[in-house]
Amino acid sequence: MKIAIAGTGYVGLVTGTCFAEVGIDVVCVDVDEKKIENLKNGIIPIYEPGLEEMVHRNYEKGRLHFSTDLGSSIKDAEVVFSAVGTPPDEDGSADLKYVLEVARTVGQHMQDYILMVTKSTVPVGTAEKVRKAMKEELAKRKSDLDFDVASNPEFLKEGAAIDDFMKPDRIVVGIDTAKAQKVMQQLYKPFTLNGHPVIFMDIVSAEMTKYAANSMLATKISFMNDIANLCEIVGADVNMVRKGIGSDTRIGHKFIYPGAGYGGSCFPKDVKALIKTAEENKYNLRVLKSVEEVNEDQKAIMFRKIEKYFKGELKGKKIAMWGLSFKPKTDDMREAPSLVIIDKLLKAGASVRAYDPEAMDESKRRIGDIIEYAPDQYDALIDADCLLLITEWTEFRFPNFNVMKKLMKNPLIFDGRNVFDVAEMKERGFKYYCIGINTEK
Repeated sequence: MKIAIAGTGYVGLVTGTCFAEVGIDVVCVDVDEKKIENLKNGIIPIYEPGLEEMVHRNYEKGRLHFSTDLGSSIKDAEVVFSAVGTPPDEDGSADLKYVLEVARTVGQHMQDYILMVTKSTVPVGTAEKVRKAMKEELAKRKSDLDFDVASNPEFLKEGAAIDDFMKPDRIVVGIDTAKAQKVMQQLYKPFTLNGHPVIFMDIVSAEMTKYAANSMLATKISFMNDIANLCEIVGADVNMVRKGIGSDTRIGHKFIYPGAGYGGSCFPKDVKALIKTAEENKYNLRVLKSVEEVNEDQKAIMFRKIEKYFKGELKGKKIAMWGLSFKPKTDDMREAPSLVIIDKLLKAGASVRAYDPEAMDESKRRIGDIIEYAPDQYDALIDADCLLLITEWTEFRFPNFNVMKKLMKNPLIFDGRNVFDVAEMKERGFKYYCIGINTEK
C-alpha cells in the first residue's frame, strides 16, 4: 500500500514515519521547500524522542519519501492523509484554508479511487466541506472518479508520540462506507495485532471525539489548578489532596498535577475551537469557558508570587528561568506559560536568563534576544535574585543545591511545577514557593 501525507509538522511527520516503520510506502509532502530539503538531508524540524533515528532509518531504506508536489505524490496512492495546520482565527474558530486546499489539490490530480483522511484536528462538519471541495474539482474535470472521506484524529502526546502511535490505546476512525472501513482496517492492521482496538464510528462523532478528549483533559488540569489555589489559601496541601482524589478510580491520577497552566498545540486551540463550534450552534459551553479562563489566569500565577515577594519592586531584578517549552521532552513553545511570564517580568523591569534542554532555539525564533540564554542550568543562576522553574524537565529534579546557593544572590526558588519537596527546601536553607501549598506557615 502507498499513502501520501500532506503536511510535515508534528502530526504529519510522526504519522508518516511510523507508517513507514511497518513497511508502508509513504511520501510526506510540504509546501516548505527548505523543510523538505532538510528532511532529505536528515535535519528534523521538531524535537521528539526517537523520531530522528526512525526518519533516517526509513528514508535510507526507501520506504519514506519527501516531496513538495502533492499532485504527483498521490499517483498510485490509495490513501491521502491531510495533516496540515488548522491555526485558530481571531474568534477562536479553526482556520480550514489549508485543509481545503489539500482537498482541492487531490481532486485536481487524482487518477483512481482515493480515501481522503483528515488527520488534523478539525471542527465538526469539516469532512463534508472536504467532500464538497473534492467533488467541485472533479466536476471541473468532468470526472466521475470514486472517492471516500474519513476522519482519523490523532491522540499523540508530545514527548511520547512514537510510542503513542506504535502502541495506541485506541485508534478512532470515522467512516461512512464499507469500502473506507476495509481500507482503514488494512492500513492499521500492523498496529492492532497486539489487541489495540480500532473504534469505527460515523465521521461527525470522530471529529467530535478529538475535541471532547482534549477538552476533558484540559478541564482536569484547570480544575486541579483552581483547587490548588484554594488549598494555598485555606492551608491544605494540594499534593495530599491530589493523592487522595487520584486513588478514586473514577478520577485517576493523570492530569491532576497542579502547575502554571497548560499550553502546547492542542489544548488551548481545541478548547477555543469547541467553544466556537458551540456558539455557532447557539449553545453556551459554560464549563469550558471557565476552563479557559482559569488556565489563562494560571499562567500568570508565578509572576504574581514573585511580584508579591519583592513587594512590587522588580526593576533590576535578575530572574533565572529553568524551562521554556510548554512541557518536557519537546521544544514546542506554542501557548507556553513561559511566554506569558517572560512578558510580565520584562514589563515589570526585571531581566530573565533562561535555560531549556531543547527549546532555546525555538525561543530565539519566537521572541529573539529579549532574554538571555544560558549554556546550562547552573550558568543561568549566576547572580540571580531568584530561580523560577517553569518546565519539569527530568534534569531539573535533582540539582546540586549547594552549587545553586553559591551561584545565586538569594537562595530563593519559585517552583511552577511542584518538583521539589517543601520540607527539604527549608532544610537546605531555601525560601521556597510552589503551587497549592502555603510555604510561609
